[in-house]
Amino acid sequence: MARRAPEHDIARDREQARRRRLVRLLVVLVAVQVWVVARQALGQPVLPAMPEIDTFILVPILFFTALLLLIVGTQIGSGRSPHLTYRPEQVDVRLDEVIGIDPIIEDVRRSLDLFWAHRTFAEQTGGRPRRGLLFEGPPGTGKTLTAKAMAAEAGVPFLFVSATSFQSMYYGATARKIRAYFRALRKAAAKEGGAIGFIEEIDAIAMARAFMPARLRSDGTLVRRGPSVDRAVSEGTGGVLNELLVQMQSFDEPLGADKLRNRFRSAVNLMLPAHRQIPMRKPARAPLMLIAATNRADALDPALLRPGRFDRRLTFPEPDVHGRRALVDHFLARRAHDPELDSSAVRDRVAAATNGWTPVMIEHVLDEALINAMRRGAEAMSYADVEKARITEMVGLGQPVTYTRAEQALIATHEAGHAVTAHLVAPHRVLEVVTIVKRGSSLGLLAHDDPEDVYTRSSAELRALIQISMGGWCAEELFFGDTSTGPASDLAAATRLASQMVGAAGMTGSLVSLAATGKDIVEAVVGDTAARDQLEQVLAEARDAVRVLLAENRDLVEALRDALLDRYELVGPEITEVLYMAVASREGVTASVSGV
Repeated sequence: MARRAPEHDIARDREQARRRRLVRLLVVLVAVQVWVVARQALGQPVLPAMPEIDTFILVPILFFTALLLLIVGTQIGSGRSPHLTYRPEQVDVRLDEVIGIDPIIEDVRRSLDLFWAHRTFAEQTGGRPRRGLLFEGPPGTGKTLTAKAMAAEAGVPFLFVSATSFQSMYYGATARKIRAYFRALRKAAAKEGGAIGFIEEIDAIAMARAFMPARLRSDGTLVRRGPSVDRAVSEGTGGVLNELLVQMQSFDEPLGADKLRNRFRSAVNLMLPAHRQIPMRKPARAPLMLIAATNRADALDPALLRPGRFDRRLTFPEPDVHGRRALVDHFLARRAHDPELDSSAVRDRVAAATNGWTPVMIEHVLDEALINAMRRGAEAMSYADVEKARITEMVGLGQPVTYTRAEQALIATHEAGHAVTAHLVAPHRVLEVVTIVKRGSSLGLLAHDDPEDVYTRSSAELRALIQISMGGWCAEELFFGDTSTGPASDLAAATRLASQMVGAAGMTGSLVSLAATGKDIVEAVVGDTAARDQLEQVLAEARDAVRVLLAENRDLVEALRDALLDRYELVGPEITEVLYMAVASREGVTASVSGV
């Protein structure tokens, strides 16, 4: 739960602002009442009579007035802030409902605590609380949801704007919109005791400027500003980024009455000697926070990322297995499901099978499972519905296509070769689906994954993955004496894996990292003569090993091929069941021959 103090600075500011509004309203009401009483006492009408104007004079006056208003309104409208303001009670999400990214939420709560106690923190410690947060990460990881939850928790207005909505066809209007947005943010903070602004997809207006020098990342890699990126940013933007940088340094500009007082005092001070000068009013530190979200943080301008503008960068990753399990529990609590999905083991299985998925993807697959349940006439989803939706999400929707008998046999043999190789060289991997049903651009495919979240791979694991990629090619060669164009994508995947071993991980003898050149790793390895020889050797060794492996286990490939020709698609345990039955049959034949 958020550690919200009952008398934090934001609450006090909001209460003081409320009382000031009540006092102003009371003054206005008293003034109106005095006016009404005075006019009645004098026997005069409350409202003065309207003067009589000749119609021939009134019509052109109204015409030119309307024309002037149209011209001025067009100019004002083109520079108006495009944001939407949400009151705290309009936001239906809290931080407790943002599931699966606990470390990020903990840091967010700390930033929120500093926001609540911004004045106390500054006065007691002399520090500067965070004013800008940058949320970066893949789409669907909860960036926008977290920002909304922060505004709801803080109890302040939430000014949402998409970066693309700042863009305008009129020259200079984009910069005016940015100024108007920050002005609205400062006014909301002064009026409500605090405000949170959120800019979605900020990279649309904050890409790196032209002629920016190369910079060094923390991992030692050099980031260069290419001409194609520079053109995309500089053409037609008219200093938009510069305006954004200036505004993020101008959070504490004086507003309204303070600005008028300072102008008056400045005019008076011009006529006074130095020792008689009237002190100017200093702007109070605005209790506001700006949050921006992007999927491309590395492409943002470095000047935007420095402390003082964005004080904190929070990376939203895909949730780990514990986060995914929490998400499964959270989403299933709101959706109709069979009792089997209440089992802890089944939910663990769903969490493990969605490795690398974002919260939005997990929620979507459960919605698709509900649709599958409705299609079969049920009112609640089952585990089979979830698996069907997950496989469709992972490998695509099956498309009806008529293969020739020769093509069908070839594709089934190819996919069986992949599956048997995976089963033998990486028995720990989960074989999820093997199919000869056309999905997308794939005539057939094998989907397999790690049983647990994996962040690093050993040389043996990479070689096993390369061998799995070679399984289809070797199976075609073994059974047909020739190969087709089918293994093209497999060879590309194997080349990428082998290039990582040779050019980046130092797994083949050379310790020179071609990744340090800044080029694509495959391009760098293929372009280097010595590295290419090592690449060819890794691929040839994998091919030779798989040739021997499949030749020794030809009966497993045949069994899986026949099962695919019969059922077209095998899912999870169905794959291993076919393979175990083939092994049992082989052992039975061997035992029978030994008995004879």
